[in-house]
Amino acid sequence: MAKKLLIVMANTDPRNGEELGAPFFQASVGAAMDYEVEVICTATSGSLMKKGVAEKLVVKEGSPKTVYDFIKDAHEAGVKFYCCSPNLDLFDMTQSDLIPECSGIVGGAYLIEEVMEGDCKVLTY
Repeated sequence: MAKKLLIVMANTDPRNGEELGAPFFQASVGAAMDYEVEVICTATSGSLMKKGVAEKLVVKEGSPKTVYDFIKDAHEAGVKFYCCSPNLDLFDMTQSDLIPECSGIVGGAYLIEEVMEGDCKVLTY
């Protein structure tokens, strides 16, 4: 049985706040169930790893809890967040622009190796 949950946010659009709650909530739940959980933000969702972006977003209009609050909750539960390397160029970022909860930058080879050779289950959003 897999001990790791890999959540890939590739099609999740930060412009649609309602799309952002489930991946972070499920990441937190997986960590609470003692799974190793990694969230890889790539494509448009990669912007969430940039300081100042997630702080301005909410899942539901009028909610006092920001998307960044969901990220912080998941991180406190043990979830590791990664930014996909092409996002640095796509969103004019450097490593110093990443939120403190982001554990680093990974490339396509990391993702493929984890899926093909790792002992993990993959959820995609």
